[in-house]
Amino acid sequence: MWNQIKRPIDPWLLLFIVLLFIVSSFVLYSASNRDMARVLDKVTFMGVAIAGMWCIASIPPRTLMQLALPAYAVGVILLIAVEVAGVTSHGATRWLNIGITRIQPSELMRLALPLMLAWYFHHFESTLNWRHFIVGALIMFIPVALILKQPDLGTALLIASSGFYVLFFAGLSWRFIGLMSVVIGVFAYVVTHWDMCINVLHEYQCRRIATMLDPMEDPLGAGYHIIQGTIAIGSGGWFGKGWLAGTQTHLDFIPERTTDFIFAVYGEEFGLVGNCVLLVLYLLVIFRGLMISNNANTLFGRLLAGAIAMNFFTYALVNMGMVSGILPVVGVPLPLISYGGTSMVSILATFGLLMSIQRDRSLMKG
Repeated sequence: MWNQIKRPIDPWLLLFIVLLFIVSSFVLYSASNRDMARVLDKVTFMGVAIAGMWCIASIPPRTLMQLALPAYAVGVILLIAVEVAGVTSHGATRWLNIGITRIQPSELMRLALPLMLAWYFHHFESTLNWRHFIVGALIMFIPVALILKQPDLGTALLIASSGFYVLFFAGLSWRFIGLMSVVIGVFAYVVTHWDMCINVLHEYQCRRIATMLDPMEDPLGAGYHIIQGTIAIGSGGWFGKGWLAGTQTHLDFIPERTTDFIFAVYGEEFGLVGNCVLLVLYLLVIFRGLMISNNANTLFGRLLAGAIAMNFFTYALVNMGMVSGILPVVGVPLPLISYGGTSMVSILATFGLLMSIQRDRSLMKG
């Protein structure tokens, strides 16, 4: 029975996940002012997430390929339903009421879009040409455009990045990448100038960018989050103030300190050395994901595993950059560290896909 249980699990990936979870538990205990109930909630979420990861890891990649198109179609239909009959909160329409609860369909696209693109390029592996990349870009554009209309710029950009990674690993032309870099550069120039930004983005989005560039313009309002986050990280110094000894944390200066800004708590209490340890753990997860991608048996497995590994890197980069003041503040939790069940379940679900691809290679090798 034990052999049956451990068979779908990649031991290295599970080890890195557990180490990150241990770090998360210590930081969350401090960030929540020693609220053990919050830590126990996280343990429960972790148990559910690992069970889901095991179930997905047990599914063969061939079955995952068969699920790609239906999952993508359902995701797009739900996003259209949000546009027609979605629930509006704080000026954004991102949720759908299904009776017993509310769901956010954009979360489904985090899995469905890379699955769909990996399936599509695998299907045309022997005849790939530039037309297939145009179709792939269109597949990516449809859900991203629907999410932008909600509006949810942060999630749209993250989902677009997951699609881009599949296109890149499939062999996207460097000329096209260069063209995209120019477009991104022009877009960055536009959004960093208020008079032009207001004609392209929503006012609150432009305000976030302006706040990132100069948080002292509104130190007690829009710039408060960035200022307090950078103060906390900077005050940690080389070795930090010590676990449970962070003054910015326990004097309630850091906002959202158990979720989006938990990295500020970690940086204050464990310092630069602790930050480097956390970065090493993240890099080990990413490196393992890229190894699985490199060793996969099929193009589908290589594209999907590579996109998952790089998407994990993107989420960590965006959160750390946001807390450090080098990126605009968006609602992106720190992967596996921030408090929250939905985020942990969705991340470990993607790791289940990685383990499924690795298990398929082991079976073929055997």
